[in-house]
Amino acid sequence: MSSCSAQPVTAAPKAPIKVNGAVISRAMISREVQNHPASSPAAAWKAAALALVIREALSQEVVRLGIEAEPMTDGEGRRETEDEARMRALVERDISVPEPTGEECRRYYERNAGRFRSSDLYEASHILFAARGDDAESYERARQQASAAIAELAAAPGRFAELARLHSACPSAELGGNLGQIGRGQTTPLFEKALAAMEPGMIGREPVETPYGFHIIRLDRAIAGRLLPFELVRERIAAYLGEAVLQRAQAQYIARLLGSARIEGIDVPSPGELNVH
Repeated sequence: MSSCSAQPVTAAPKAPIKVNGAVISRAMISREVQNHPASSPAAAWKAAALALVIREALSQEVVRLGIEAEPMTDGEGRRETEDEARMRALVERDISVPEPTGEECRRYYERNAGRFRSSDLYEASHILFAARGDDAESYERARQQASAAIAELAAAPGRFAELARLHSACPSAELGGNLGQIGRGQTTPLFEKALAAMEPGMIGREPVETPYGFHIIRLDRAIAGRLLPFELVRERIAAYLGEAVLQRAQAQYIARLLGSARIEGIDVPSPGELNVH
């Protein structure tokens, strides 16, 4: 058969997405996509479509049950629409979430003690030899200068403040390199890692490379974090556990609602995969 006589093959049109016969149009999904950032356009499209399916199913249930509710305003002044208020009232009407008990909170506290420790604190000083990674010559020069300073300090550690004032590109140079107390997140991860590996009184034996350049670090004092008392974090734990239970209950409710509806054109995920926010 001649290739020019073959009929072009066209892809079959995708079935429209429907909830009990109500169509979720492609235009609606296109507008909703911006609210669902994802790893790919296809994933964002599917998340947006599913969100609209859930919204439509809830809206239909609101009408069926004649739910009415007063819109609420959050602490930042954002106000619900009337539809959002009615859908919230519907879910609250059909979901009962018990408050976590003191025993449950205590058990979570004991099993996750690492989450309730105060941050380690360090009192440290440094000498910064500034360097830019896109300038190979100055970068290598800074590395050599840092290594030379470490060699000087190995012979005369008491000169640390003097060398900081002479060479450091950090404003702390005026204080002999003293940074005061440093907590988690106040320096770069590589700087923090170096501090955690040092003993008080120690001067680093190798320059520590960060996006700012090369650092010579002296750890003056380490203050270990401590476990926060249960009573201090009990309310935070109760709120976390309550929110986790609420999310599971909402997902199960919506899964039941979708399971009883006639959904066409999209696969409905399991309750554990549903995003109910």
